[in-house]
Amino acid sequence: MGNLRQLQSLDVSENTPSGSIPSEIGNLRQLQSLDVSENTLSGSIPSEIGNLQQLADLELWNNAVS
Repeated sequence: MGNLRQLQSLDVSENTPSGSIPSEIGNLRQLQSLDVSENTLSGSIPSEIGNLQQLADLELWNNAVS
């Protein structure tokens, strides 16, 4: 996923991925919208998400992330 450097929008809501949000998410520098709502994600939100300076919309609800 970290190689998709020009990706602007990622919606994997309601797809039941599990586990944690990968730290490679921080490599998606052009990402403006990220929706991972209504899944079974858990764990901490990776600090690398702070690299996403273009991010305007972040949907994390209905997961067990902190």
